[in-house]
Parts: sequence; structure tokens; C-alpha cells
Amino acid sequence: MPTLDRTDLRILAVLQGEGRISNAELAERVSLSPSACLRRLQRLESERIVTGYAAQIDPQAVGLGLQAFVRVQLSKHERAAVEGFVERVNGWDEVVACHALTGDMDYLLHVYVADLEDFSRFLLDHLLNASGVADVNSSFVLRTVKRSPSLPLTQLER
Repeated sequence: MPTLDRTDLRILAVLQGEGRISNAELAERVSLSPSACLRRLQRLESERIVTGYAAQIDPQAVGLGLQAFVRVQLSKHERAAVEGFVERVNGWDEVVACHALTGDMDYLLHVYVADLEDFSRFLLDHLLNASGVADVNSSFVLRTVKRSPSLPLTQLER
């Protein structure tokens, strides 16, 4: 793991909240010269600590009004079955995140769709149709209490 000092962490914290900030403004916010700030940022990018920049989009504003978390249990756990499932999941646009889990379920899918009819189509046409899926358990999001794409970098300063 690369060594990150307080200045690196401050740069990362600012970028998490304001990815479109100019280098000059970033440098001022972290008390560096623009050239020193740019060198640090380039190092953070080359070391794959900063892996990209993206716009945050309101799901409701683009018609994705239903959000679900779907727990999936596979019937078989040999390499070919797992790799086949992972490959299928990566082809489903509705799935924005997929996590392998410990416990009684194997995967947790984070799914965005337009509505319940769209979710039903996703479930029947894709997920339940995927070979090797033994059990599926879905929970729908009623209200999002906290949503942050930012990592807790202040924890690392201690």
C-alpha cells in the first residue's frame, strides 16, 4: 500500500467532494503551489489511488425510481459456476454494484430500475434465468438516509 501523508489525504478529501475543481483551486485549498499539487495528483493517479472522475447523478431525475438490494445464493460454488455468474452480473446494466459475501448468501447486488414492473422483468429475465442461482431475496429501498460516494479518509489521519 502506498504511503499517504496528511497532504495527500487532504487532496483526496477535496477531490471526493469536488472532482471538477481546478488544480489552482485544489492547490490553494491544501496549501501547496500549483506545480507541487499537480505532481502529487499525478502520483496519486499513477499509483491508482485516484482511479477516475465521475458525475453524481440523481437516480430519480433520470427515471430510476426503484432501488433494491438483492441477496443471491448460488447452487454450486466451483470456479466455473462462480465465474459464469460474475460474467453475467457484469453484463446487467441494472446492477450498479455486486459484492461477494460471507454468511448464508453469496452475493449482494445493488440494483436500480424504473419501477416494480421493471424489477420484475430484471428478476425473471436475468437473475432467475441465470443458471446456478439457487435462491434470491430482495429488499426495496423505502428511503435513503445517507448516500455518500466518499471514503472516510479522516480515519486515516489518526
